[in-house]
Amino acid sequence: MIPSATFPFVFQGNVVPENGMAVESKLIPILREGVDLVKMILFRRLRLHLANAYPEQDASYVNRMAGAVINDLFGDSPTAEPFAGFARDHAEAIDREVRRISVSMSDMLIPLTDALRIQFLCDYQEGIDSTPILARANALGILLNDREVPLPARFISMVRKLGSSLQLVRKT
Repeated sequence: MIPSATFPFVFQGNVVPENGMAVESKLIPILREGVDLVKMILFRRLRLHLANAYPEQDASYVNRMAGAVINDLFGDSPTAEPFAGFARDHAEAIDREVRRISVSMSDMLIPLTDALRIQFLCDYQEGIDSTPILARANALGILLNDREVPLPARFISMVRKLGSSLQLVRKT
């Protein structure tokens, strides 16, 4: 198993062998869907917040800004236009809004902490180093350090409950 100085364990049954070949897992895509659901919830919340913060802007701007803030927080860099151009042209405002998340979205810090950590674990399993994303979120006060890393089942359960309460997923 490949050790990590940043995160020294991996999920049982989803181990990266020393030869570097990843064991196929059905868990990673499920966890990534959970991360995406947290992003959707954050998108909804950010749209409302940004509409109030930028009343002079139209809905298109607010939607793009919300998406760009989420992309920035989770380390996604859009390459397709018009999203890449928007991110370049509004980099300062995007950075300002990401820095405000710990205050403006304080009730989202638990799901954001869990989603960012789960994304890190999934990335690690796929050989991607997303340590800088976690470090930045931590520096911005978005990560709740005293919160334990969620087990996959607990994360999925939390995401389902949250999504269900907002009618984004059906109750099962």
